[in-house]
Amino acid sequence: MKLLTGNDLPTGDVIWWTGESWSRHVEDAADVTDQGESIARAEEGARRVNAAYVIDATATPEGPRPAHIKDRVRALGPTVRPDLTLKPADPAAGNWVI
Repeated sequence: MKLLTGNDLPTGDVIWWTGESWSRHVEDAADVTDQGESIARAEEGARRVNAAYVIDATATPEGPRPAHIKDRVRALGPTVRPDLTLKPADPAAGNWVI
């Protein structure tokens, strides 16, 4: 299966082609087969998406699963490891940022 993904122009969020529009959820993505490149050109031309590209995926009972780890991470969203997010320094806790 082939999926079309890109970034939402106003927000930069990862979005997925549903067959009719764009969704922020990979579970909504539709198989674009051999039409992905032409859909990408049309959607970029209409300024609905930025940097659209076609990826390989596998159909699962939970929905499409991107084949490449990079695209699986993109599908999870901007923060996949909350423990790695930037936190402000807390002088009381002794974690100073230098």
